[in-house]
Amino acid sequence: MSIEDGSNRSDQGQPPTARVEVGSAVEAPLISENPDTLEMNGGGNVYAALDLGTNNCRLLVAKPAPGGFDVIDAFSRTVRLGEELTSTGELSQGAMDRTLSALKVCSGKIEKRGVTHLRAIATEACRLAENGASFVERIKKETGISFDIITAEEEAALAAAGCAALADPSCENVLVFDIGGGSTELVWLDLSNRDEKTGQPEIKAWSSLPCGVVTLTDHFRLSSDEFEDAPIGADLYESMVEFVRGRLRQAGAYESFGKRPAEIGAHLLGTSGTVTTIAGISLGLKRYDRNKVDGTWLHLDLVDQVSKRVAKMSRKARSKHPCIGRDRAEFIVAGCAILEAIRDVWPCDKLRVADRGLREGILINLMSEAGDGDLARERVLGGSAKLAARI
Repeated sequence: MSIEDGSNRSDQGQPPTARVEVGSAVEAPLISENPDTLEMNGGGNVYAALDLGTNNCRLLVAKPAPGGFDVIDAFSRTVRLGEELTSTGELSQGAMDRTLSALKVCSGKIEKRGVTHLRAIATEACRLAENGASFVERIKKETGISFDIITAEEEAALAAAGCAALADPSCENVLVFDIGGGSTELVWLDLSNRDEKTGQPEIKAWSSLPCGVVTLTDHFRLSSDEFEDAPIGADLYESMVEFVRGRLRQAGAYESFGKRPAEIGAHLLGTSGTVTTIAGISLGLKRYDRNKVDGTWLHLDLVDQVSKRVAKMSRKARSKHPCIGRDRAEFIVAGCAILEAIRDVWPCDKLRVADRGLREGILINLMSEAGDGDLARERVLGGSAKLAARI
C-alpha cells in the first residue's frame, strides 16, 4: 500500500496493505447488505475503520484474508479539527466544515464498497471540546455516520493492537507510542505474558499525554509568520522538549513504565506521521513509500540527527521536502520534540517504525467480533506477530 509523498500524502486509491492478526473484539454494528456492492467485492463481510483525530480524518476499508486482511480502499485528509481548540475550548466552525466535507467523501466510499461492519471513532479534539458531543450529533445527521468519542485508554489499546504485529519476538517488552495531533499515547506491552486463547501480549501499563503535534505547535506559536523563512532556533526547540518531559512527569508515565527499555530487553515501537516521516528522511527516499517505511528499524542516534536537522529547517524548506510536504511542515518539529522527550526518558538503541495504528486496530477487533478472526489464527500461535487490545 503506497502513500503519496510531498504535500499530499494521501491514502486514496491504494492497493492492499500488509496483513495483520486478529485481536479482541469491540461492538461491530452491521451497516449494509446491498447485494450489488457486496458482489462487487466478491461477497462476504467488508469492514471499515474511520478515525477522526485532532489533525486528520482517516478511513480504511478491508476484507478478511488468510493471515489477516487486505485493504480495498483508503482515504486520508488533513482537516485540522483541533484548530484554535487550546485557546477557545471549542471546535471552530471552519474546522467542523472542513471535517464534514472529508466525512462526506468517507461516507461515499463506505457506501460504494458495500461496508457491512463499521466503527468510527473520535479522539482528543472531540474529547476536550465543549461542543465535541454536539458536533458528533451533527455528523450523524449530515453523513449518517455514528461516531464514538473514545477514552484515552481505549485509544492507546487500539493503537497498540494495530501495530503490535511489528514487535520483535526476541524481546520481552515493547514500548508503543502514538504521537497524535492532540495527545500522545504510550503502551507498555509484555510479550512474555500472552493470553492462551488469543496470543495477545499483556498491556502492563498505559499513559495518555495531553500533548500532541497540534497542541504543542499552538502552545509555542510555531505557526507564526516569523518561522516561515527561518528555523525556530535551538533554544526554543529545547524548551519544547523540556515542556514535553514535564507533561510526561505530570501524566505519571515515569512511575507507570519504570525501567528503561534497554535495561529489560525492550525496544520502542512508534506509530505516527512524525515517526514515518523521520523514517522516510532517514532512508533517503525521494518520495514517501509506505512499503519501505513500515517495519523499518532505526537506530536512535540516526533519529536524533534527523530530528535536529528537521528542526533547523524553515517551514518553507520543510514543505518542499518530499517526505514532509505542505501538510506536515507545520507540525513535524513539534512531533520531533515529543519523540526526543520520549527517547530521553526511555532510552534504547532501536526504534521500529509502524505505518499502521488505530484504524488497523479497529479492523482487527471488528473482524474478531464478527467471527472472521478465525482466518488469522494460523499465525497467532506460531508467528512473530501477536496483537494486544485490552479495551
